[in-house]
Amino acid sequence: MDEALLRSLTPAVLGVLVRRGADFAAAEDAVQDALLDAVRTWPADPPRDAKGWLVAVAWRRFLDATRSDVARRRREDLLDEEPTPGPVPAVDDTLQLYFLCAHPSLTPSSAVALTLRAVGGLTTRQIAQAYLVPEATMAQRISRAKRTVAGVRFDQPGDVATVLRVLYLVFNEGYSGDVDLAAEAVRLTRQLAAAIDHPEVAGLLALMLLHHARRRARTAPDGSLVPLAAQDRDRWDTTSIAEGVVILQAALARDRLGEFQAQAAIAALHADAPTAEETDWVQIVEWYDELVRLTDSPVVRLNRAVAVGEADGPRAGLAALAALDDSLPRHTAVAAHLHERDGDLATAARLYAEAARKAPNLAERDHLTRQAARLNTRRCP
Repeated sequence: MDEALLRSLTPAVLGVLVRRGADFAAAEDAVQDALLDAVRTWPADPPRDAKGWLVAVAWRRFLDATRSDVARRRREDLLDEEPTPGPVPAVDDTLQLYFLCAHPSLTPSSAVALTLRAVGGLTTRQIAQAYLVPEATMAQRISRAKRTVAGVRFDQPGDVATVLRVLYLVFNEGYSGDVDLAAEAVRLTRQLAAAIDHPEVAGLLALMLLHHARRRARTAPDGSLVPLAAQDRDRWDTTSIAEGVVILQAALARDRLGEFQAQAAIAALHADAPTAEETDWVQIVEWYDELVRLTDSPVVRLNRAVAVGEADGPRAGLAALAALDDSLPRHTAVAAHLHERDGDLATAARLYAEAARKAPNLAERDHLTRQAARLNTRRCP
């Protein structure tokens, strides 16, 4: 069973049902039922037209779910739109669905969560990690969002800011998480940048390109993580870096600074440094100060503490870190790094081991475990 194919077809099938009049929550349930049918039947009897098969089955599931006295008249109207046999035209509805999920009836946070779950393909656990909330809390938030939009006609698309937030979170999960969605997020952001003249859309596209350019260097041949300072910069995609810098410079020239432009400026400073030692950490701290002003995000403040530790020394970094909640994800790993730079190897080794136990994925856990082992070996030759 080609799970990647099913994942790639889901937004288009969902879009067909929504355009035919299905409310979003019912359409999502029908598509999920069709996907389960595909998992059961395709290995023995694969269809010639995968998308057409999914549309037909999902549509039948939707009609079955609406068979009641209250919905009978609406159901009869929809029967005329039963999909005809044969291939379904290839239309990319994904970006449109992102806007439809960012519905005015939802709060921005609920719209983002719903879109990530229904269109982005992320699990509730992954979305909860992105929002720094318990999985049960996120499950309730998504359920409330579904109930809110149940029966709503999606003729009022949401705003650009919410869609950008979704694309950013999808890219981050694809870049460092369990599901490879980064390239898809870049593709959709390119589409959005081509359709909308907006400096923050350009800023997000630049940010994605600059991060994606380093992707090949982020892992060793054995799959282990390679920290930024240790990456082989010859493996970075210089074409993507150059494109990202040009896009960013044009966005910054419009003097409408937003958080994605500021993040892209930080990424550009890393990309511009010939070696890790030549990184302009002073400028990076300045950009983090702008980000704190724009977002007041605890994660931004955590990353700023790392930059302060590089620009002004590890003691300054530890002082900045002390002002933050130690329950923040990766707080312990940052503390370990700063203590190592300050020469306190025993504390750093203990904190690396503690951070490994809290790591959100296997690759990060293995990396932190190796860091702890490396320091313990240095201390006990």
